[in-house]
Amino acid sequence: MRLTILGCAGSIPGPNTNASGYLVEADGYTLGLELGNGTLSALQAMRGPFALDALLLSHLHPDHCADVAALTVLHRYHPQRPTDGKPGRLPVYGPDDTAVRLANLYAPNERERAETDLADVFEFHAMPREPTRIGPFEVTAFPVLHPTPAFGVRIAYRDLTFAYTGDTDVCPELDQLAASADVLLAEATWTESDDRPVGVHLSGAAAGELAARAGVRRLMLTHIAPWTDRAKIYAEARTAYTGDVELVEQGAVYEF
Repeated sequence: MRLTILGCAGSIPGPNTNASGYLVEADGYTLGLELGNGTLSALQAMRGPFALDALLLSHLHPDHCADVAALTVLHRYHPQRPTDGKPGRLPVYGPDDTAVRLANLYAPNERERAETDLADVFEFHAMPREPTRIGPFEVTAFPVLHPTPAFGVRIAYRDLTFAYTGDTDVCPELDQLAASADVLLAEATWTESDDRPVGVHLSGAAAGELAARAGVRRLMLTHIAPWTDRAKIYAEARTAYTGDVELVEQGAVYEF
């Protein structure tokens, strides 16, 4: 299994960092995980414009899905868009209202929305709440605590388990999501503080505590807000969790 970081800034893109976007790859299959602001550019540079075999969207805040609008244009109008070897429509998994919300993102007025529902480009599916085969992966989604419907995902491949929190505050579902995972990709938007909004994001300390409770083998921290000190996030997580901890970097490729 290979994890590629298209972007890892939290909540908004940073000065030189895209918002959330990841590729999970195995057996020649590329599963996109989020496609936030700026990530389509990185996808084209790193894997090519039509690399995705399927796309998972944990939730529909712009920093996780904004570039789907540009992806629509790419798949509709690129003169070399694929017609052989891949399905005509890209499978997209997300919250129940994903098709409508992405159509609204793409089309700026009622007339244009009435003329397109994106079904010519995407094949929409609800996030799989039960283990579901997507390419070589078994994917299970867990509802998490965020201001909008949101999910974490657990991805199994052979004897490896990769867990991704999405955006969330601490909630019981995270422990089930992360239980004994080989790799936990956890958001850590801000440092621990009593004045942080409740029900929105994890701190570095909360991410480390989750990794320790769940018994994960490796903790990878992402979605750090541009105004947050990355070194402090790392220190918080390291204090709570004694295993392997790292801050992911845009453009990095990790092999498991």
